[in-house]
Amino acid sequence: MRLGVRPLVRTPVTPNQLTAARLVTGIAAAGALAVGREPWHLVGAAMFVVSLLLDRADGTLARLKGTQSEFGHRFDLLADSACNALVFVGLGVGLRGSGLGAWAIPMGVLAGLGVVAILAQVMRAEKLAGPRAGELSGRAGFDPDDGILAVPVVVALGGSEPLLVAAAVVAPAFAVVHHFLLARKQSAG
Repeated sequence: MRLGVRPLVRTPVTPNQLTAARLVTGIAAAGALAVGREPWHLVGAAMFVVSLLLDRADGTLARLKGTQSEFGHRFDLLADSACNALVFVGLGVGLRGSGLGAWAIPMGVLAGLGVVAILAQVMRAEKLAGPRAGELSGRAGFDPDDGILAVPVVVALGGSEPLLVAAAVVAPAFAVVHHFLLARKQSAG
């Protein structure tokens, strides 16, 4: 990511502008997925890939420019949560005419609420214990939030229905697990 972002270091482009672009492309991805017809699921998946790349680029640019800030960090967290939650809601709306029928929209909302609950926990942990206190350590270079990277791939491969079912179960369940993991981390620290 550093190689792709490095040319922006000596430009007026700011990390917060990249975060705003991430938010716009994430909302556009959700909107495209909500259409529920070909080729819009592919457009939505592609837009979400762009959104995810911008998500990685904003923090990298902030570090390279030395412009990290509390506002930028919070803006990034809120944009990430909004994009990730809305993509599941958009997927649910788009699948309303699928075999999931009327259940698709509430399932998308449930998955989105799980994402928002996780963000709320992260922000609360950071308020109580400082920056990055809400993060969980990953393994082999992957963080738990990297699971969102599978969304555009699965959508592009035609697995939207099982993805939505899984997200409606896993996101709220992970929110509960995340709560207990943060509580344990805070009591140990």
